[in-house]
Amino acid sequence: MTQDWKKLLNDEFNKPYFKSLQSFLTEERKIATVYPPENNVFQAFELTPFDELKVVILGQDPYHGENQAHGLCFSVPEGVPQPPSLVNIFKEIQTDINIQRPQSGNLERWAKQGVFLLNTTLTVQAGKPLSHKNKGWEIFTDEVIKQISREKTGVIFLLWGKHAQSKESLIDSGKHYILKAAHPSPLSAYNGFFGCKHFSKTNLILLESGKKEITF
Repeated sequence: MTQDWKKLLNDEFNKPYFKSLQSFLTEERKIATVYPPENNVFQAFELTPFDELKVVILGQDPYHGENQAHGLCFSVPEGVPQPPSLVNIFKEIQTDINIQRPQSGNLERWAKQGVFLLNTTLTVQAGKPLSHKNKGWEIFTDEVIKQISREKTGVIFLLWGKHAQSKESLIDSGKHYILKAAHPSPLSAYNGFFGCKHFSKTNLILLESGKKEITF
C-alpha cells in the first residue's frame, strides 16, 4: 500500500472491526487456503496511488480458483486463462474502441494508469465464493469509496451490476462521474453490459478534463 493510502486509511487499521478481521484471517489461513496470497491482498492500493487515481472499477470478491486472484478485481496473473467476465470485458473493449483482445488477463497495466480495481471484499476461501462476506471488509472498502469521493474530484466510477451499484450512495455525484451497466458475467452481459461503451466514454471524459486517456 502506497504512503498516500496509508495516511488516508490509518484510522481504519486501528478500529475494532479491522482488528477482528485480521484475527479472522489469521485463523482462516491456518485451516484453509485463502486467496489472494497475503502479499497481494492490497495490490490495488500498491499499483494505483491515491494521488494518481482517475477511474474506479468495483468488483465483489476475489476469484476463488487456484492462481487466479492477485488483488485486482476482474484481473488474473500472466499465463492464467481469462475468466468469463474478463472475456466479456475484453469483447466490449474490442467493439467499443476497436482494439484486439489482449492475450493476457493481467490488468496491472490498467492499475498503473490510474484505474483502481477494487473488490469490495478483499479475500476469499479457496473454492468458496463470498465466504469472507460480512467479516469486515465491506466496512473498510465502503470507507475507501467514501474517502475517494470526499478527497478527490472528477473520478469516473464504473458500476457494473447490482452489487457495485449498491455503492452509488457513497459517491458524491455532484463531484464525480458515475457510469452504470449490467455485470459482465455471462449471466447478465447481454442485458446491458455489451454496448455500454464505458471505455470510450471514460476516455472522452478524461480527455475533456485535460487528463491522459487510459490505454485499455
